[in-house]
Amino acid sequence: MFATFKQIFKKTNKDLKSRILFTLGALLIFSLGNAITVPGMKAITNDLGFLELLNAMSGGGLKQFSIFALGVMPYITASIVLQVLQMDLMGITYFQDLKQMGEEGRRKINKINRYLGIIFALFEGYIYSLMFMGKSGSALEYVEISVILTAGTAFLLWLGDQITNKGLGNGISLIIMAGIINTVPGMFVEAFKNLVLSGSNTFLGIVSFVIFILLYVGIIVGVIYVTDAERRIPIQYSNRSNGAYKGNGSFLPLRINSAGVMPVIFASAVLAIPTTLTYFIKNEAFNVFIKKYLTTTTPIGFAVYIILIIAFTYGYTFVAAVNPEDISKNLNKQNGYIPGVRPGTETTKYVSKVLSRITFMGAIFIAAIAAIPIIFSWVSDMPSIVTLGGTSILIVVGVLLETYKQLESSVASRAYRR
Repeated sequence: MFATFKQIFKKTNKDLKSRILFTLGALLIFSLGNAITVPGMKAITNDLGFLELLNAMSGGGLKQFSIFALGVMPYITASIVLQVLQMDLMGITYFQDLKQMGEEGRRKINKINRYLGIIFALFEGYIYSLMFMGKSGSALEYVEISVILTAGTAFLLWLGDQITNKGLGNGISLIIMAGIINTVPGMFVEAFKNLVLSGSNTFLGIVSFVIFILLYVGIIVGVIYVTDAERRIPIQYSNRSNGAYKGNGSFLPLRINSAGVMPVIFASAVLAIPTTLTYFIKNEAFNVFIKKYLTTTTPIGFAVYIILIIAFTYGYTFVAAVNPEDISKNLNKQNGYIPGVRPGTETTKYVSKVLSRITFMGAIFIAAIAAIPIIFSWVSDMPSIVTLGGTSILIVVGVLLETYKQLESSVASRAYRR
């Protein structure tokens, strides 16, 4: 790692340094924009509840009700919808055909994704204006706020493209990561105030604060370990000698956490739908049912949330992330096979069996990371901004690891060309 960063600051890597500086400058613009509140609105002081995840991913923009309050979540929502449409679950073949068209199909899907994201942003902006402005505003004010929030999302999508093309890493992912990191300093400041300054015993408060930091760092280390962890299935090719196979060490890597953070986002979205409806359906019995059974603050709602995460982990892994049947077909095309396993159906069954076992560990891990901040809020009386673990760490670690790998690859390729 240190050798990689040492290579970056060499005079011969001016282009790479320019890309890094451009990326940092773009993320600074995002941070500055998050401090600009939408005209006519005020910062939200009450607890956001199920919207806390979205607030974290927008860098606290929703709590501030900034021009970037929606962040890039409408784009992520559109991406999820299009991924579902490509899975042959609804009988719509158009998106499956685009998926099989290669680069041209990907460009069309990306274009549709952006237009759909803007539509979702306009809809979500209108919903937020109704939720946080109440009935005090006029129809024109609701529309104005919706347009401003939609423009903020459109600008972030453009900024993300600029980072991808002229900077380093995936622009959209880096914007989400930067939003989460923006909230970290404030979180530790609040934790220090509540544990050290507000307590009667300063020494005990300092000890508690140090333990809090150590637990936070420990969770990050655990997430890094599991994110990089993989099961390697040996692969042999009929057109290569055994010596070549042993020397090259060919294998099929199956990650323990192939689904990433998508299961948590899916589960949160499912639980957010009925909770959002309570703002519009003024029925006491319906509201009581939702608060009792479909919010993570209650034991039953918490259990439903964990079950949804585990179910979505399996669903997303086998349907979108890794397809054992496709792996088997690709191995056949490349004259490859798993030693001791027959090609075709037997290979598909074997990969499915291995994937099912490691996905169980991945599902439990994701559920545990998502559960930690909820349990922490139950046993702690600190503000909602102070959390321990959670989806945000999964996102930050995943993005940082991918960006570092790209950085390392860029440094290596430049060294090779010289």
